[in-house]
Amino acid sequence: MNRSDALDPAFGVRHAPYACDPAHSRGRLIAEPECGTRTVFQRDRDRIVHSTAFRRMKHKTQVFVSDEGDHYRTRLTHSLEVSNIARSICRSLGLNEELAETLALAHDLGHTPFGHAGENALNDCMADHGGFDHNAQTLRILTRLERKYAEFDGLNLTWETLEGVVKHNGPLVRAAKDRPAPPPIAEPIAEYVAQHDLEIDTWPGLEAQVAALADDIAYNNHDLDDGLRAGLFSIDEVRAVGFVDEAFREVLDRYPDLEEPRLNHEANRRLISLMVDDLLAETGRRLSAFRPGHPDAVRRRGRATATFSEAMAANDRALKDFLFANMYKHPQVTRMTGRARDIVRNLFGLFFDEPEAMPSPWRHRAGTGEAARRARVIADYIAGMTDRFAMNEHDRLIAAER
Repeated sequence: MNRSDALDPAFGVRHAPYACDPAHSRGRLIAEPECGTRTVFQRDRDRIVHSTAFRRMKHKTQVFVSDEGDHYRTRLTHSLEVSNIARSICRSLGLNEELAETLALAHDLGHTPFGHAGENALNDCMADHGGFDHNAQTLRILTRLERKYAEFDGLNLTWETLEGVVKHNGPLVRAAKDRPAPPPIAEPIAEYVAQHDLEIDTWPGLEAQVAALADDIAYNNHDLDDGLRAGLFSIDEVRAVGFVDEAFREVLDRYPDLEEPRLNHEANRRLISLMVDDLLAETGRRLSAFRPGHPDAVRRRGRATATFSEAMAANDRALKDFLFANMYKHPQVTRMTGRARDIVRNLFGLFFDEPEAMPSPWRHRAGTGEAARRARVIADYIAGMTDRFAMNEHDRLIAAER
């Protein structure tokens, strides 16, 4: 891998030839004068960090609702951890760290309150109106719903950032060689790409591929840490997963009397390192064999370039399966998810029947026109709520009337 071919003279950063180069970005939908002290990707990152949607993530569920404890991950802390892992991987591969960081910080902006339970409930409510998908909602936030700038709605981010957000998990409109056929394109994505082609039939650049895998590494290992902290399962139970057992055994061999909180952390950081090292080795092997000379070569390859080895992919699936059975389906978690679904459905039904129950700007956007438009505005409003705000609004508008 050659990491010295591309040097940005303004910022003194060397990248591999297959990295996304900020000096050769495809630009923004609406042309703007660029900044003399930041690359275009750094500017994208800063716009995301200063957005309202980014701040809201501090009170949005990852797995545990915010009132269940102060130390569990939220969407915000999860996104920061994904960013940390993605930057480290990109630095080793000679990729653009700022673009990967931007994608990591943006990837969960579209999530509803109450995690996947809230998303599933909102999708059910939107079944007759185009559905709801958090990835598509992220695009709506970045291109329409953030309203801070005088000359445009959204954040007017670069093509590379929007591409990476939309298709970080792969092409959206055709099956790749190593993937099954993707699901139908979410309506908000289809609407946007009709005016701004994000080439949704190809793979994204390597930075987006890395950010997606960093997301896997982060939420697997940090959900494992949170699950142990919450007592949803024991160390002995999770050691049934082979490579997890190896990490705990390594720590216990070296520190046999280590107290449990430190034991959990030591094993968890070893698991993260194992997955990162495997990703670097397998991706480096593919790059050495493929030798792409340009980011577009990665996009046109027809399959993933950044990936785990087959053995680590199996480990990743095994840990996901364990967490699904022992954490996401745990009675303590599902008890809250049932309540969350009711809150989202009740709020949607109320606002659909009585748009005047929403604040003035949202009420005016919903209007009295066609049902699909009204439903989409209501979905935008509910998706933007934090857990706490959704519960308070439900208590104020619905529960108090019963």
